[in-house]
Amino acid sequence: MTAHEIDYHIYGEEMQYVEIELDPQEAVVAEAGSFMMMDSGIAMDTIFGDGSNQTQGVMGKLFSAGKRLLTGESLFMTVFLNQYHGKRKVSFASPYPGKIVPIDLTEYGGRFICQKDAFLCAAKGVSVGIEFSRKLGRGLFGGEGFIMQKLEGDGMAFVHAGGTLAKKELASGETLKVDTGCIVGFTKDVNYDIEFVGGIKNTIFGGEGLFYATLTGPGIVYIQSLPFSRLAGRVWASAPQGGGKSRDEGSILGGIGNLLDGDNKF
Repeated sequence: MTAHEIDYHIYGEEMQYVEIELDPQEAVVAEAGSFMMMDSGIAMDTIFGDGSNQTQGVMGKLFSAGKRLLTGESLFMTVFLNQYHGKRKVSFASPYPGKIVPIDLTEYGGRFICQKDAFLCAAKGVSVGIEFSRKLGRGLFGGEGFIMQKLEGDGMAFVHAGGTLAKKELASGETLKVDTGCIVGFTKDVNYDIEFVGGIKNTIFGGEGLFYATLTGPGIVYIQSLPFSRLAGRVWASAPQGGGKSRDEGSILGGIGNLLDGDNKF
C-alpha cells in the first residue's frame, strides 16, 4: 500500500481549514461535505469507499463501501485529482469549532483508530475502514459505540477534534481515564476499555454518566474538550421549546433578563 505524498498547511485558530498541495496526478479523498475550495485543474469525482484498492473487483468495492455504512457514513467518498501540469491546491474545512489534527501514519506504525465522525480527509491510498470492539461492555457503554474508524496506510490523514485538543503520550502500563465522548483517536498499541464510575452518589447525582473510558499505554492519545454531541446538547437545551418560547421565559426575570444581558429581539 503506497499513498500519494501530499503537502499541506493548516489555517485558522478555532474554525480551521487544511489546504493540501497536489503535484500532477496526485489525489486526496475526503468525506462528503468537507470541501471548501480548489484551484482550477483539479477534477472532482465520487467513488465507492475510499479508493485505496483500485485493483479489487466489483464485490470488493461494494464490501469496502458497505463497511462505511456501519460507521454511519455515506457509501461514497469524494476524490480530488490534480490533472494540471503544475501544482494545484484544494482545501477542506472543519465541520464545527475545533482543531484539525494531521496524522502521519508512517509515524504510528501504519494504523490509527479514531471516533467514527472524526475523519476529514486523507491522501489517496489511505484505507478508511472499521475497527470492531472485541469487548461487549465497551461496545454497549463506550460512547463511541461498537464500531470506530480505522485509518491504515503510509500517507497523511486528517481528523477533526472539537474545542481544544490535548495530546497525551502514555508510557507502557500508564492509564488515562477520559469521558467517553472526548476521545478523538489513539495509536494502535493503546488498549481502550470502559470502567464503571462507581458510588451511589456519583451514579445518581454526578451528571457525568455511568462510565468513563480507560486508555492504557504505550501510545499516543488525542482528547477533545468539546465533543459535537455535547455542543449539540447544549444548543438543543437552550433552543426555544414548545411554541417558540425561549428557555429563560419561565425564570423570575423572564423577558427582562434579555434586556439586561443585551439579548434584544426586535
